[in-house]
Amino acid sequence: MKGYPPYTASAASHRFVLDSVRETDRDRFLAALFAPEPARRGLLALLAFDHELARTRFVTREPMLARIRLEWWREAAVEAAGEGKPRAQPIVDSLSETARREGLAPDALVALVDAREDEIEGALDVLRTGGALADLQLGVLGVNDPVSREAAHAVGAAWLMGEGPERAALLGEARALQKQVDARALPILLPALALDGRMSPWRTPLAYWWAAKRGRY
Repeated sequence: MKGYPPYTASAASHRFVLDSVRETDRDRFLAALFAPEPARRGLLALLAFDHELARTRFVTREPMLARIRLEWWREAAVEAAGEGKPRAQPIVDSLSETARREGLAPDALVALVDAREDEIEGALDVLRTGGALADLQLGVLGVNDPVSREAAHAVGAAWLMGEGPERAALLGEARALQKQVDARALPILLPALALDGRMSPWRTPLAYWWAAKRGRY
């Protein structure tokens, strides 16, 4: 849904997000660079948002404190997609620009927080969590066809899984759709290459470039 009042995040917030994702999530950072601006900034904001949610289980072992932390992010996400001034935090600031520019629904942002909350006292639902992030990313990229959504959900879930047959099956499902996906979705599909375990870090940028050129992942 479009129509939110425009919002411009500070240059310092954008720089913070860029540096944070580059340091903590290099493979998906490099893939996001294949998106044109301003979608690129939007993808980085979402990755930084997701990383902060994922950090919850590491910054506190107390379930109540973890829920309080996620509630802070839940409220921040609603503010980010709203009309008022968002809270003064660089990731929220950058996320606000993206959410209002692309018309990301508050419920879609909250869905990612809710999915991460399952991890506090149980196993992470990788299908739910990967799908929630993928839906937000597809919204930023302007992609809404069901085939691209299926592929993005599979790659998003595979990213959260350890190596094994289930991850391989998800990647296989996503790759079977390569000829049908919207090319604009490639920046969130390219990280599938990094999950094969056969690519050294220094080769990643070139491998992504060649794959993007051929429409592969």
